[in-house]
Amino acid sequence: MSETRDFGVWDSPISTDDITARTVTLSQVRVDGSSTMWVEGRPNQGGRNVLLRRNALGMTEEVLPMIEGMTLPDVRTRVHEYGGRAYAVDAGIVVFSHGGDGRVYRYDLNHPSEGITALTELSNRRYGDFEIAPVRDIVYAVCEDHSGDGEPVNTLVAIPLDGSGARDSHSIATVFAGTDFVSAPTLSPDGTKLAWLTWNHPHMPWTQSQLHIGSLNFEGNVDTVHTLIDEEGVCVYEPRWTLTGDLIHVDDSSGWANLYRTEGFEWHDDEAADAWTTRLRSRRLHPSQKAFSHPHWQLGLHSFDNLDEDHLICSWAEDGLWHLGTVRIDNGQLERWDIGWWPVGNVASHSGRVVLLADSPHHVASIIEVQNGHTRIIRTSTYAELPDDFISVAEPLSWSTRDGETSHGFFYPPRNPGFEGASNTLPPLIVMVHGGPTSASRPGLTLEQQYWTSRGFAVLDVNHRGSTGWGREYRERLNGNWGVMDIDDCADGVNYLIEHGRIDAKRVAIRGGSAGGYTALMALARSEVFTAGTALYGVTDLRTLRQETHKFESRYLDRLLGAHNPDDPIYLSRSPISHIDSITAPLLLLHGSDDAVVPVDQAQRMKDALDELDRNVKLKVYDGEGHGFIHAATVADALDTERRFYLNAWNIS
Repeated sequence: MSETRDFGVWDSPISTDDITARTVTLSQVRVDGSSTMWVEGRPNQGGRNVLLRRNALGMTEEVLPMIEGMTLPDVRTRVHEYGGRAYAVDAGIVVFSHGGDGRVYRYDLNHPSEGITALTELSNRRYGDFEIAPVRDIVYAVCEDHSGDGEPVNTLVAIPLDGSGARDSHSIATVFAGTDFVSAPTLSPDGTKLAWLTWNHPHMPWTQSQLHIGSLNFEGNVDTVHTLIDEEGVCVYEPRWTLTGDLIHVDDSSGWANLYRTEGFEWHDDEAADAWTTRLRSRRLHPSQKAFSHPHWQLGLHSFDNLDEDHLICSWAEDGLWHLGTVRIDNGQLERWDIGWWPVGNVASHSGRVVLLADSPHHVASIIEVQNGHTRIIRTSTYAELPDDFISVAEPLSWSTRDGETSHGFFYPPRNPGFEGASNTLPPLIVMVHGGPTSASRPGLTLEQQYWTSRGFAVLDVNHRGSTGWGREYRERLNGNWGVMDIDDCADGVNYLIEHGRIDAKRVAIRGGSAGGYTALMALARSEVFTAGTALYGVTDLRTLRQETHKFESRYLDRLLGAHNPDDPIYLSRSPISHIDSITAPLLLLHGSDDAVVPVDQAQRMKDALDELDRNVKLKVYDGEGHGFIHAATVADALDTERRFYLNAWNIS
């Protein structure tokens, strides 16, 4: 029999230890023959990223030994600050970036006694997005050079695998330069061609980017470059070669991120070396309102792979949900696999075996393997067990916005079999806003959301206009409207729930991190529906941010605000710090001292300004944390602090 108790103070089986000490983050799933490899972020080891391998016998082990016998490897790159693909593997040869010093290292699983070999010098250069070319004994990589004045310089380089680059940096050859950004090097099966992506300010990689293919000489340098895609307003994702030498890519020229196949790369006797550039032909594989990739905030997206010579194994978004299936390479025929899981990360395949990062309504993010119609879990991101009757399953919602359009989200009602709220009461609501804002929330099981719902809170996870997964038109609706449309969508979602009697209208909080923190702050200033708010490493001053932030996002605000001059009044009018008079609800600010994306002084100045008005504002700065908390103690304390903050703000005891 359930106990009657106020919403928000129910006893929950989910503790902060479950979210930290018993939970890891999983990413960068790859296959190397019969082995599966991935990176595991461990909050209880200070956020260290560990490279793991599951071999053909089903044994899971940490791959890398200590560097020089005394340093634990941290497989991490800080290219673009957000990092991403920090290792590559080919036939047992592993190349990785070590987060401790930014150097690149090699380790040969076939000859473990040789230990780890440094491939680059200790310097102000960062490396990532590795692609091994074993025949030439080099590895291609994105290099971000911070050694000069002004913005760092991004180039594509070839690093010798013999370690000579660690002794003499001149042996590291520049393969491509001259654009503001470069990413995604991918080598053709015959080793004769390299494809990669570029983009330039003021664009982000998902607003306009280019796809290039270069033929390679004996040393592995590019001697002929052909630009396949360079169209106004078109972005390109994930170039990847088929097993037979065609090139697959994703672009959104149709308004949706669809797959394309390009043929004609073969070489014939007695023809010019660049003859292949004259006969390339591209076509869309499966024209549809589906998104087969998503904006690459991080290096190394891998949303599809070769299943065999005739099929790709793909993941795609449709109506906010992700699916897995195959696409025939010859005619684009799509077949969906109903495996009961939603892809949330890399998809990789070898010899008909498919591995991917996925979740479901009842499973947290896990690495799963699909083979011969059977699915099994290889690794789960948590060791905590949550009974099904405690799980609040996402309800997909769409609601009309005040300007007559539609916004989307997922609603999680409170759920705990041991408790119920008092009669004639409704649960408090926490509105969650994803970062980006060019990103999306997904409905799979997360302990963070269940932490709240199992205690008697309701959660609305909003995919406001500007979110991805509903096509380019929906994503671009936020351009020029950031700080307005995202707030309206959140407030309209709350009003929708109030009208349907789902939540307590007097107890509504909004919270988010980074760009989501900005939306939370602006929502407190512009809307009266929110009675508390939390901004984690949130943006408070847009003009200052544009001057201080890193290269990758340094022009991002221009598009979101519709203004290319930082002196434009809109930079001031859309900054939360300009509206402190309107922020009367209790506010919690959580920030890392070492944040290079949104410097901590943004939060401090917001706190000081609100203090002068004697407002209810609290700021907690965590030493050693950057943009996104990774240490177990920080994650646990931030969550507990936020929960106590809401209880105090709403007088719940």
